[in-house]
Amino acid sequence: MKERILVIEDEESIARILQLELEHEGYVVGRASDGRSGIEQASSGDWDLVLLDVMLPELNGIEVLRRLRQAGNPIPIILLTARDTIPDKVSGFEHGANDYVTKPFAMEELLARVRNLLRIFQAQPREAESADVIKTADLAIELRTRKVYRKDLPIELTPREFELLVYLAEHRNEEKSREEILSEVWGYDFIGETNLVDVYIRYLRQKIDKGFRHKLIHTVRGVGYMLKEPDA
Repeated sequence: MKERILVIEDEESIARILQLELEHEGYVVGRASDGRSGIEQASSGDWDLVLLDVMLPELNGIEVLRRLRQAGNPIPIILLTARDTIPDKVSGFEHGANDYVTKPFAMEELLARVRNLLRIFQAQPREAESADVIKTADLAIELRTRKVYRKDLPIELTPREFELLVYLAEHRNEEKSREEILSEVWGYDFIGETNLVDVYIRYLRQKIDKGFRHKLIHTVRGVGYMLKEPDA
């Protein structure tokens, strides 16, 4: 079955080019030109991925993203935007974006990210079936419900924080470089943006380690980070 991609973009020329290129790659493509119709289509259609422009009429892309995630819609979303500062990217990821592409972009790069994100999400159900819960020390991560507990206390994480924590927990007691973390958690080589890892590690430490005697997330000087069990 062909994968279905929804393009939410108000600039007709860009939307048309995206549609033609994606259809040439074999995808079924739908289009919306404003935030409100984008939410309606994304919520009602059986889509495999959404390309979402940030600057949209009616509702901007971040608000569309926020409402979709608030409604529990897990569809993978790639943001398209002309703003490429770290705060802008972090804001997008914090609201539940899976990827972020800055305009103007090379079509080959965008298509590669689309393929990679689809591959990651298609693999997730098979991975989840093998283990429903990851437990390490007093930390428990429920993969199906995406709930996290430490000493039975619930911890609220954003989608990106959750994915980072799962990666570190699956490789607990292993040193991981920033480049490895970016490649595995973000799903591609995020060249030159390794400080994103530092930002998200700081977020995780505030939620996972603050107030607990034993710290789980450790800095490996000259390398990166690791989730280390107290007795390791």
